[in-house]
Amino acid sequence: MATHSTAIKGVTERATYTGLMGWITTVDHKRIGILYGCTAMFFFLVGGLEATVVRMQLYSPGMDLVSPGMYNSLFTMHALTMIFLAIMPLGAAFFNFIIPLQIGARDVAFPRLNAFSYWVFLFGALILNGGWLFNTLPNVGWFAYAPLTATEYSGAGTDFFICGLQVLGVSSLAAACNFIVTILNMRAPGMTLMRMPVFTWMTLIISLLLVFAFPVLTVGLIELMFMRFYEMPFFNSNQGGDPILWQHLFWIFGHPEVYILILPAMGIISDIIPTFARKPLFGYGFVVGSGVAIAFLSFAVWAHHMFTTGLSALAVSVFSGATMLIAIPTGVKVLNWMATLWGGSLDLRTPMLWSIGFIATFVVGGLSGVMHASPPVDTQQQDTYFIVAHIHYVLFGGSIMGIFAGIYYWFPKVTGRMMNETLGKWHFWLSFIGMNVTFGPMHIVGILGMPRRIYTYPSGMGWDFLNQIETIGVFIIIAGMLFFLQNAFRSWKNGEIAGDDPWDGRTLEWTIPSPPPEYNFATIPVVHSREPLWDSKHPELGDHLPSVTGASDDVDTESIHMPNASYWPAITAIGVGLGAALLMVNPILSISGVIISIVGVYAWSFEPAAPEGH
Repeated sequence: MATHSTAIKGVTERATYTGLMGWITTVDHKRIGILYGCTAMFFFLVGGLEATVVRMQLYSPGMDLVSPGMYNSLFTMHALTMIFLAIMPLGAAFFNFIIPLQIGARDVAFPRLNAFSYWVFLFGALILNGGWLFNTLPNVGWFAYAPLTATEYSGAGTDFFICGLQVLGVSSLAAACNFIVTILNMRAPGMTLMRMPVFTWMTLIISLLLVFAFPVLTVGLIELMFMRFYEMPFFNSNQGGDPILWQHLFWIFGHPEVYILILPAMGIISDIIPTFARKPLFGYGFVVGSGVAIAFLSFAVWAHHMFTTGLSALAVSVFSGATMLIAIPTGVKVLNWMATLWGGSLDLRTPMLWSIGFIATFVVGGLSGVMHASPPVDTQQQDTYFIVAHIHYVLFGGSIMGIFAGIYYWFPKVTGRMMNETLGKWHFWLSFIGMNVTFGPMHIVGILGMPRRIYTYPSGMGWDFLNQIETIGVFIIIAGMLFFLQNAFRSWKNGEIAGDDPWDGRTLEWTIPSPPPEYNFATIPVVHSREPLWDSKHPELGDHLPSVTGASDDVDTESIHMPNASYWPAITAIGVGLGAALLMVNPILSISGVIISIVGVYAWSFEPAAPEGH
């Protein structure tokens, strides 16, 4: 397919392809953000379907909707899908589209590495779900505790788990390094670290968490792979290994991962609430500092997941104290959000409703979490449905609520069109009610002793009615999602024209057209304050009038050039995915994937970065 290069006011845009090939070869951070978002939303729906089947199986005692083995696979795949294929990449979608716009950059630091990270993510997702094709899904929970992962206790589904997560780890690390460099080196003139939007700060913190946390999981997965493929002893007690070692490796990654999932939502609502409260964020420095503190402390609390494994009293005391301590910076954020709302001129449009809903439900999840800093409480509630309720109040009531706030907030910037307010509010209220109806009663059945991860349960335990209520709640959430899908598809092409700044925004992304041009900013803005656009529009409210010039007809864009489209990132990613997939068949065959990756990296390295003549 022939390439073409279109010009806008003389700007030399990146050479691109048309149609499907245009999406495969794109290195535009905005299009990559859309790819991440659409792919993640698809897997969000898949994960929701898996959860629906799980809840239908537990609707009443003795149900046989699915077999016990399929039930184990469904709750495993639900967790893996929601964590690695939905919430994380939905956050990545915002990072890709919004961060360069918020910091006044024309793209990320490494556009082709950015494209590579998406395609590796896609192939990792396909490998993780590859077991559907061979009827051998992972069935050991998202935590994959030893010795369940030994070959005598689990089949090839665990191999899909290992190889899929390894590939997804490559994607996460590539993206994280890219955003660290982008944020630290490509900010607009005058945008100091303490003038960055909070969402940009949270993205930087999350990227650092990924760089330090994911390699620990990678080490564990490599050891697990060698244990399964080559009978190494790492987690096999019969050969002198230690099953608890896997738990340490997994949770050293797993607890920072919880904050990798929640911090994007915290950053999103920290930008939305001031916009719709019509006042600057209260205690900006404390909000940023608390995010840094959360990241630091997240590496010191992993063993509170292991209080029932026989740790020493000293270890239990240390991790109990650290778990109590990490609640402080989280509470600081909540108090700052509430103080921002207090006395503000609140505009309760859909993004603001989702943000307030986030605060309400996330606080419940936080309170039920800090309870487990107490070892006696944790011991009593370990592996009960109380834990299921807690994590869903954090990840659904927190992460998902915050993500939908961001979708409604930035949809006009992505598409140039507004989402329908009425449909958006139906979506919010059905989701808010359904979420509480589904997960609220789980606190009670957990206290009543219902264990998690059980296929069915006997009648007469006092769990029947509450499980029926929980299942009904799932269908309320589904009803809300139908409103969202109708809203999104209708608004993408036929929504009300948004304009450049539909919310009276504060940050740089609202200074340019919607959707943004290829080059983002015709003139790189100069920033003089923390609220650059507000100060520009309302000089009476601030001391400065920063330059936030966007793309306009009287700006000479002749000197702007953008990097070429490239298919080598996708080819390199194919090599990574193929190598991992063939590793499950025969290690020798996986060399072919390695060769493709080497060829891709070599060609990528010598490919011109920009159009000829620039």
